[in-house]
Amino acid sequence: MQPLDEIPSSQALLEPVFNAIVALGGSGTNREIHQKVKEMLGLSSEAENFPHLGSNTTTELYYRIAWAKTNLKQQKRITNSERSVWSIVSDGENHPKDTVTIKPFEELNSGFEVPEEFQQWRQNLSKVLHSMNPYAFERLAQRILRECGFESVTVTKKSNDGGIDGYGKLKVNNIFSFNVAFQCKRYEGQVPSSDIRDFRGSLPRAMEKGIFITTSSFSPAAIKEASDAGKQQIDLIDGEELMTKMKDLGLGLKEVKNYIIDENFFSSLEH
Repeated sequence: MQPLDEIPSSQALLEPVFNAIVALGGSGTNREIHQKVKEMLGLSSEAENFPHLGSNTTTELYYRIAWAKTNLKQQKRITNSERSVWSIVSDGENHPKDTVTIKPFEELNSGFEVPEEFQQWRQNLSKVLHSMNPYAFERLAQRILRECGFESVTVTKKSNDGGIDGYGKLKVNNIFSFNVAFQCKRYEGQVPSSDIRDFRGSLPRAMEKGIFITTSSFSPAAIKEASDAGKQQIDLIDGEELMTKMKDLGLGLKEVKNYIIDENFFSSLEH
């Protein structure tokens, strides 16, 4: 069987996606739902990572899961928050609709809402991120980390092709603090596990955590390497999560009915 033939259609994924959210406790992020559905389906590695129309950032499975979520939302079985957390819709008596009859696509009203993951603003923003010079991208990462609560965030130098691109400190509840180093990589294909190992190898002992930020995605081996038990843990932010954070933080985008690129914001990063 060819890898593409293994992947269920968006229609066939309606129930697995719904059940995945139920299994996650009634709510979950895009990444959590995607991971749970993969566990439930037990597809081959080739099928799980088969690219959507040759894309370097989106797999066919991720694409079909996104449409299944949108379909379930239209049926009012699930809903999503502004921070892209999906949850089961209550039946009006605070009981989750954990047993439902899923309607097929053709029974629904026309005029589907395009999944947020594939809306035009994301495509436009992805192009901007890939075209930024390396230093501007590092400054963008610096700004995002600051907006997320990091302090003393510094960029190491203007032309750093490998290793550590910057440092910061995350303070939790104004009590606990963690020293963090980050690396930023504008990448077209999947980030391999070797890049994660190289980054980890460059971390000083004083660093409790490493963050790897990319415009693309991470290979399954890279994801496994980042969370390998017994090793210094590396948090990963891929292109999809990066763009979601920018939207949530109001960085680089202006909302006019839909989002448009804020060119002045990106110009300011160049200097």
